[in-house]
Amino acid sequence: MELLGIDIGGSGIKGAPVDIEQGMLVKKRYRIPTPQPSTPEAVAEVVAQIATRFKWHGPIGCTFPAVIKRGVAYSAANVDDSWIGANGEQIIAQKTGCPVLLLNDADAAGVAEMKFGAGLGQNGVVIVLTFGTGIGSAIFADGHLVPNTEFGHLDMMGIDAEDRASDRIREAEDLSWKKWAGRVNDFLAEMERLFSPDLFILGGGVSKKHQKYLHRLKTSAKIVPAQMRNEAGIIGAALAALPLMAPPTE
Repeated sequence: MELLGIDIGGSGIKGAPVDIEQGMLVKKRYRIPTPQPSTPEAVAEVVAQIATRFKWHGPIGCTFPAVIKRGVAYSAANVDDSWIGANGEQIIAQKTGCPVLLLNDADAAGVAEMKFGAGLGQNGVVIVLTFGTGIGSAIFADGHLVPNTEFGHLDMMGIDAEDRASDRIREAEDLSWKKWAGRVNDFLAEMERLFSPDLFILGGGVSKKHQKYLHRLKTSAKIVPAQMRNEAGIIGAALAALPLMAPPTE
C-alpha cells in the first residue's frame, strides 16, 4: 500500500510516495525550497506541486515544525507566524483536492523510527530526539505516541535547550564534539530525571556522525542512533495518514 508523505521544513519541502508496509520510498523524493514568506497558502501551493509531480490523488500525510492539534498549528518554528491558529489540514486539502493529515515533524520522525527503525519492537518509554536547527522530540510509551512534546524548549541555564545543545549551536559556536556532547549530556540528564526512559534514539542531521560523539554520552538508558535518517519525516507522515484511507468496498 502506498501513501504520499511530505516533510515541510523551514528551508525545504520534500515528499515522495511511500510503501507503508516496507517503510521505504517508492520513488525518488522531490524537493522544492520553502517559499518566502512561508504563509499557509504559499506552503500549501508547494505541497500541491509535489502531489501533482507524482500524479497523486489519495491521502497525504504532512509534517510541520509546530505544535499541531486536530490540524491546527499552535506555534511556528522557522516558518511564517501566520501559521499560528491556521488549520493547515484544511488549507492543504483545499489546494491539493486530497484528504490531509498534518502532524508535528519530530513526531513523524519518531513514528517512522518506532515502526521501521531503531525503535522497532521496543517497549517501555522511548524518547526520540532530533538534533538539527533545533531539538525536536517524540516520546512513546509501549509504542504509543504522546504528541507535541517540544522538549527542545526546556530550560537549560536560563535558555531553551535547543539554543544551547542543538547542532545549529554546535556549528555556530564551533564547539568540539567533546564540548557539544557535554551539553547534550546535561540535556539527557534532565530527560532522565523527568521521564526515566528505557531508550533514547538520537536523530537529525547529526545522527550520521554518531561515531564522533555517541561514546561520550552517559545515560542510564540505552542510547542509539536513528536509522531512518533524512527519509524519517516523509515515511512517518505517510504512516500517520493511514487512517484517511477509505475502507475497501465489498
